[in-house]
Amino acid sequence: MPPREHPRAREHHHEHPLGRTLDATRRTPAEPPALREPRHVPLAHVVRGGVIEGVHHGSVVVLAADGRVAFQAGDIDVAFYPRSALKPVQAVALLRAGLPLDGELLSLTAASHSGLRRHLDGARRILDQAGLTEADLRNVPDLPYGAAERDAWLRDGGEPTRLAQNCSGKHAAMLLTAQLRGWPLADYLDRAHPLQRLIAETVEDLTGQRVAQVSVDGCGAPLFSVSLRGLATAAARIASGAMDTPEGRVAAALRAHPEMASGPDRDVARLMRAVPGLIAKDGFEGVQIAALPDGRAVAVKIADGADRARMPVTAAALAHCGIDPGVLTEFATTPVYGGGVTVGGVHPTDALAPPAA
Repeated sequence: MPPREHPRAREHHHEHPLGRTLDATRRTPAEPPALREPRHVPLAHVVRGGVIEGVHHGSVVVLAADGRVAFQAGDIDVAFYPRSALKPVQAVALLRAGLPLDGELLSLTAASHSGLRRHLDGARRILDQAGLTEADLRNVPDLPYGAAERDAWLRDGGEPTRLAQNCSGKHAAMLLTAQLRGWPLADYLDRAHPLQRLIAETVEDLTGQRVAQVSVDGCGAPLFSVSLRGLATAAARIASGAMDTPEGRVAAALRAHPEMASGPDRDVARLMRAVPGLIAKDGFEGVQIAALPDGRAVAVKIADGADRARMPVTAAALAHCGIDPGVLTEFATTPVYGGGVTVGGVHPTDALAPPAA
């Protein structure tokens, strides 16, 4: 029996030879970012008992609503890997191909989920739509990403599985998309597969630049290197997308179901709940994006990959977007502990201080 096609898969779109649906207009990407050593700068201090104990370097860019650079520090035009911060872009690509998901399952498609029961059940629901099972997934088996979820999993005698791995929602949606298009399933992670080719094209379209290099992410999916400026541009285009576009649908899903894209207590979910209209996504190696409906956006890369510096730097960048610093207070520092009590914190450097009112 040939693969069935969901009725929404082809409506109201122009068709691409790969099967990808196209917008009426397409942007021509610029040249790829440079492959060289990044020129990062100090972005965060690790302060213990009033002494700077460590320094986290990195780069950050803030885009105004019109797309111009409103603030930058470090190297925003060198090639780097966005890691899981690229997942909203990948979700847009799948929607352009006809993925028939919205709401919480679309948010899960863009997720680095914690491994809650609702996350695993959601991934199963996506697979069920394709008539597939966990055995069809090709992501690497892993324990749940969330600390509490992982501890509970281990207490119950659980072992690493593909469904528990934090990217299982994305992989299930990739399989559903491939099945609907009649594409091969076993090699859906091959960079030459039609699915991955259309994702690469969408990355170039939304970032506005050609991919500099392709590697493999931790989950096994192809990973595309862009610049920090390009990543922020993509986040802005998703956050400001019209509701009837793939970009707008991804943004709406993240706003309505931030806990499905991460976990209820994860900092990215709390940040989206704290700032109305904001979309946000984290990635391994100290990457973070955040964007508002009018196109203001930030992108952060911490050079050493330290997660503890990611959110304080992001909060400082969002203040440059005009977000009330009071709303960002809980994200502005990461505690440093000594003897079980707070004795300091990770704070943005003075270079990130917002302009005086």
